Amino acid sequence: MVPPDLAGGDPSGGGAIPRFDFNPPEERVPGFEIVDLATLHERRRRRNSRPDTVHRVDFHTLTLITEGSGEHAIDFVTHPCRPGTLLWVRPGQVQRFTDPGTTNGTHLLFTPAFPPHFSSTERMVNEWYGPVCWQLGASPRYAVLSALLGQLRAEYESTGQAVSAEILQLLLATVLLQIDRLPHPDGGTDPHAGGEVYARFRAELERSYATTRRAADYAHRLGYTVKTLTRACAAATGQPVKHVIDGRVALEARRLLAHTDEPVATIARRLGFPEPTNFGKFFTRHTGVTPGAFRLAHQAR
Repeated sequence: MVPPDLAGGDPSGGGAIPRFDFNPPEERVPGFEIVDLATLHERRRRRNSRPDTVHRVDFHTLTLITEGSGEHAIDFVTHPCRPGTLLWVRPGQVQRFTDPGTTNGTHLLFTPAFPPHFSSTERMVNEWYGPVCWQLGASPRYAVLSALLGQLRAEYESTGQAVSAEILQLLLATVLLQIDRLPHPDGGTDPHAGGEVYARFRAELERSYATTRRAADYAHRLGYTVKTLTRACAAATGQPVKHVIDGRVALEARRLLAHTDEPVATIARRLGFPEPTNFGKFFTRHTGVTPGAFRLAHQAR
């Protein structure tokens, strides 16, 4: 949710999607910041940053909308924002404000290393594939999260004594564990159902999707059989392992086609396709349109 000129760091260059690291204007505690969403809008206005700038960040952002309405796009899905909307944008996801509107709320930023090393919080922080938006409305869950975020804000902004990183870490862990209790926002499958096998597979997939699309390669690297990976993927997503692998590659292809000017042949090579024609067939099979048609439709918006 942080505009790229406010996040710090440098774009990845070469026409790629800008990626920025964690570098808030005032870092009271390393790896953590909590501010009003309106503060970010104001920072963007002062720097003449366009609200629809597409970017990635290398840290997590959690936003609880408390006022107004607007929209936020995360990986080709536009989410309506209103009081009670909770957004979790993870490192590497592509995002932009499609319509900041009049929204305000509590916005916290934290690096993957900041939360305490509890097994549950580590699992949540390391899974890039979890839900990104919940509509909580005026529910008891909203009240609980709002109160916890208020405690985080009070500690972060405390005066007259040093801010305690440990208190912030424990409060953040409580927030994450409360989020873990929320029902899946669209009633879909539970990624936790795949257990450790699925979590390890997704981590390896994130590292290697551009170099191999063979299920056997992932099974060999992780010490499992293809059948074991298939069972884990089916439990977590309802899909076979090859579909999950290809879906990750197709997502990155959509990101690069929509948000960069790189030639299709360059994108194909980046994603492990020596021949652009093979990439074109792959992309069309998984999206229903050619790379050129997809790019034209999304860059015209």
